[in-house]
Amino acid sequence: MSFANQFSENREQVSVSFEFFPPADLGNADRFWESIDNLALLNPEFISITYGAGGTTRDRSLKIVERILADTSLDPVAHLTCVGSTKAEADDMARQFHAAGITRLVALRGDPPGGQEKFTVHPDGYANATEFIRGLNKVADFDISVAAYPESHPESPGLDHEIKVLKQKIDAGAKRCITQFFFDTDAYIRFVDKARSSGIDVPIIPGILPILNFTRVQELAKKCGTHIPAWMIKMFDGIEPSSSVNSMLAAAVCIEQCEKLYDAGERTFHFYTLNKSDLTRAVCHSLGVDATEENKESS
Repeated sequence: MSFANQFSENREQVSVSFEFFPPADLGNADRFWESIDNLALLNPEFISITYGAGGTTRDRSLKIVERILADTSLDPVAHLTCVGSTKAEADDMARQFHAAGITRLVALRGDPPGGQEKFTVHPDGYANATEFIRGLNKVADFDISVAAYPESHPESPGLDHEIKVLKQKIDAGAKRCITQFFFDTDAYIRFVDKARSSGIDVPIIPGILPILNFTRVQELAKKCGTHIPAWMIKMFDGIEPSSSVNSMLAAAVCIEQCEKLYDAGERTFHFYTLNKSDLTRAVCHSLGVDATEENKESS
């Protein structure tokens, strides 16, 4: 698709959603809220708030989602993990969120707490996300999303197993999948085709990570098993993250990825914002997603 066609009036409308993580200090989080306000102008389907390994940001996550519910018209989605918790503790966390009016969740097993390389099942805890989803559905009527891994979870023996686990999570009650970030768009397309042929018919939303800091992206990719193409490594080699060159390259890479996904039929996009709004908003603009007049007037 040519650049000119990106802004064609004949383009189908797309929907977007955004992920944020709790800032370390809620009392000094003006930039965090500015980023949320900036992207809220785009009328996202939802904004999700992450939840630290071992529950390290549970209280901050809850307070943020409560404020979003109280002070905005946004639809917040809270991440919940079961790692390091008993079933009773995990269920109690879910009850707290539900009592606060939060009915949409991203249910995850969760990463091992800091200092631990491998996940260890709590003796009285949920063994995996599938068990956790079943438990959540006993607590309340939640709308549950789950993670999907186009290039396989680092602990997975392969893509066939990945699809099997994903189907188990859907059968347990999950209503949609949000993928781990990826840069190999063909791998994502193959993953979706394989999921569909395996009977998975819920929405599979591609997770997009704008490259704010390539060194940090490499660290994240290594941790989650995402492949970084050699051409991308070469492109960002020696580029200062805070430079205008980085911003231009990052925008070009992300726009091209989203355009390829659009051409493949995708109309929903989930952005891992890393609590920054400018680059994500620029990419959304390329997809035809801009602030509505109503949102501009109310801002």
